Amino acid sequence: MSLSRFESMLKTNDVYFFDATEFEEIVQHYLNIGKHTLAKKAIHLGLDQHPHSIALKLLKVEVFIFDDNFEDAVKLINQIEAVEPHNDEVFFQKAVILSKYKKHQEAIDVLKQSLDYVEDPIDVWAMIGMEYLYLDDFDNARLNFVKCIEVDFEDYSSLYNIVYCYEMQEDFEQSITFLRKYIDKNPYSEVAWHQLGKQYFELEDYENALKAFDYAVIIDETFIGGYLEKAKSLEQLGHFEKAIENYLITLELDDPTAFAYVRIGECYENLEAPGTAIEFYKKAVYEDPLLDKAWLLLINLYCEADNYNKALYYINKALQIDDSNIIYWRKYAEINSKLNFFDETVKAFQTCIELGDVDIEVYLALADVLIYLGEFKNSIKVLIKAKNTYKEFAELEYRLFGLFMIQGEEQYAFIHLKNALCIDCEGLSLIEDLFPSVTENEKVQRIISQFLCN
Repeated sequence: MSLSRFESMLKTNDVYFFDATEFEEIVQHYLNIGKHTLAKKAIHLGLDQHPHSIALKLLKVEVFIFDDNFEDAVKLINQIEAVEPHNDEVFFQKAVILSKYKKHQEAIDVLKQSLDYVEDPIDVWAMIGMEYLYLDDFDNARLNFVKCIEVDFEDYSSLYNIVYCYEMQEDFEQSITFLRKYIDKNPYSEVAWHQLGKQYFELEDYENALKAFDYAVIIDETFIGGYLEKAKSLEQLGHFEKAIENYLITLELDDPTAFAYVRIGECYENLEAPGTAIEFYKKAVYEDPLLDKAWLLLINLYCEADNYNKALYYINKALQIDDSNIIYWRKYAEINSKLNFFDETVKAFQTCIELGDVDIEVYLALADVLIYLGEFKNSIKVLIKAKNTYKEFAELEYRLFGLFMIQGEEQYAFIHLKNALCIDCEGLSLIEDLFPSVTENEKVQRIISQFLCN
């Protein structure tokens, strides 16, 4: 009724009277549904009718904070504090503002002061815990979240945060001990069993992880997270058919996910059923076209079967969706190389470099393709560019030596040969592979012999 009257008032420009509590409820409603402009109007009109309402002023502080208007928020909270210094919300909002300024220890001090005045300390402990998390003080954070759990055993937010603290300290054993004690008091908590299983999984104790996830899904037969983790544990234990069964359950319980399709596909790969794996990878890329792992798994299976035409078809589809994906371009280069489409191979490696891929293997592969195509000058340019990043790399030097010899520029060639021999004399076989005629040169043989004798 209050909301309808308020919205009617806005439409007609009439002024209706509401008591302060009604305005508070209207403001809270708009804040909860994200309509901050209407919330601000309600606060403004509310304070016009009830200028001394502390609750409305505190809501105004909340809106200031939401808008990152901390200066006005501080001014108003100081005015409120002068009137009601022990108001719960005054402490909370002061702490929020301090936290926004990254003054987390000061926020903690304010929240600790509030404990002398608040009736229900759970929210305060939770806020203190979060401030300690910002400081990476996981011990003190955990202690405050534990206080919340002791009062409310179903405070799963605090439970997650306790486990998170243990995980950040990589103390999985203590996390298990805590969760075991928690489960002794609350044995039908699927969330606790699920978290316990994840701790065992981190320790690679997959048998105990599986037992914990089993309990989680027994307690809640619709617990998708439990089935997913159970399936992952079964995979680790080599029970791929059972893992598939659990992944399929998640698809029945909720909308299909690319993640589940990919995991099922990998299970079928492990069962040596590549045809079925391919079908699930296709479902995965249909469900999430941006999931590069699914595309690559699909393409790799075609490559393993030497079906490079199919592989090329799907890598082209992947590139149509994301043409800035370096991994795709590398795969595109590999496939075109297998099909002897060397111009496309060159294009792929050049694109990798343009996209910021400075891996030495990309430079070397591109240079080698250009050598094969007889584009010696372009190959030299690529290798010189690589030398800007890789100052002392024997494989670069040997290639530059061979290329300069082919170009008849012995002076430069011998400089690179000596550089290569100083870095790694065992790389001489590379010359024989790429430039067999060069090794017959008497000057080259003399330099190599002199170096090896020394």
